[in-house]
Amino acid sequence: MGFFSFFSKEKKETLDKGLSKTKESVFGKIARAIAGKSKVDDEVLDNLEEVLITSDVGVETTLKIIKRIEKRVSEDKYMNANELNTILRDEIAALLTENKSDDVDDFEAPLSHKPYVIMVVGVNGVGKTTTIGKLAYQFKKAGKSVYLGAADTFRAAAVEQLVIWSDRVGVPVVKQKMGADPASVAYDTLSSAVANGADVVIIDTAGRLHNKVGLMNELTKIKNVMKKVVPTAPDEVLLVLDGSTGQNAFEQARQFTLATEVNALAVTKLDGTAKGGVVIGISDQFKIPVKYIGLGEGMEDLQIFRKKEFVESLFGGNGK
Repeated sequence: MGFFSFFSKEKKETLDKGLSKTKESVFGKIARAIAGKSKVDDEVLDNLEEVLITSDVGVETTLKIIKRIEKRVSEDKYMNANELNTILRDEIAALLTENKSDDVDDFEAPLSHKPYVIMVVGVNGVGKTTTIGKLAYQFKKAGKSVYLGAADTFRAAAVEQLVIWSDRVGVPVVKQKMGADPASVAYDTLSSAVANGADVVIIDTAGRLHNKVGLMNELTKIKNVMKKVVPTAPDEVLLVLDGSTGQNAFEQARQFTLATEVNALAVTKLDGTAKGGVVIGISDQFKIPVKYIGLGEGMEDLQIFRKKEFVESLFGGNGK
């Protein structure tokens, strides 16, 4: 059984602790929304709508959830307000499943081919380089050889930070001088990885958003150059978002999905915020699976996103 093939007690405790602020906030608001109510009526639904929106689930996703609950109430004719939490949990779990944010392969799962190439995108300050370091650690711990590529050549701090992580984790990093062509760094990284039989390659990229056209061109160039070495590259375009920024994370997701073909999300810094609802809204609105969540500073605190455990931790009971 792989290291991540089961959800260990330690992982559960980390998840519960990381989502505790969101859980306390949401439950407190729900308790106030149904206070004194014996059944789910229009007032309760209006209050619940406000709870979800202020918990950063997002307006569109909130309206979708409310509509589903209204349907349940209509079909059941009478529903106790105390059942609302269970209903909410079930509907959110169903929504996440529909949007492909379901259990993904663990780090020990066999790769479809090698090297498996991950291109990481995201604005500066969201925890992008830290997420790369933690991913490298988890893949290495699972027995895979990993190469890092420092293609964010516009910030000296970005390259230095990635070098620190490579030393900490014990994996090689390919870098060039400041201001070098990012695509050239990506090319060199993949060439070295292929020559040395690496399993996984993780490429860091610049986090600029002030010029969307420039960003789009740059990311496209990096992808095209990588394909010259590994035709399938990149297998994953991973967008890193800071969960603590709430609605700003939605806007970042919108901009980056316009700039490049994002097919996986990592939501970081969930442990320090009550805005965990952003995971639900972003996965629903952008139809991109959340693959990883960050729940602390430690290297073990980057977890595979598991829909069932996430919903269970947030709302209690068993997410289906």
